[in-house]
Amino acid sequence: MEFLKKTDKEIQQIAEPIWKNLVKTSNIKDYGGFTKDFSSQMLYGANEVELGKQWANNKLLTSLAEKQEFLGCIRRAQFITVLYKQTSNTMPGEFLGRLVLGVEDGSVKIFGATIY
Repeated sequence: MEFLKKTDKEIQQIAEPIWKNLVKTSNIKDYGGFTKDFSSQMLYGANEVELGKQWANNKLLTSLAEKQEFLGCIRRAQFITVLYKQTSNTMPGEFLGRLVLGVEDGSVKIFGATIY
């Protein structure tokens, strides 16, 4: 089945291990692990020095809770955005996680990832 035609449940199953890896590797500041599923476009803008600065200056990025709540998917053009309710182990409140997935060279890759 074509990636863009998958159900939300199917996308959730694809996205969950990718998001969990981002959380885990962000918490331990593991650049190689963090970027392993990045598209070539994402890798171009996410060099190790820049990510290191983000990890140093934003404690949320290194204190993400292992559990999150899947909120749903948004489809646009050739991408599917997956939304999560994310919490932190040290910061109060809830945060919105956004994972943009697409296909590159036949594999699902990350084309965007943010947390607010």
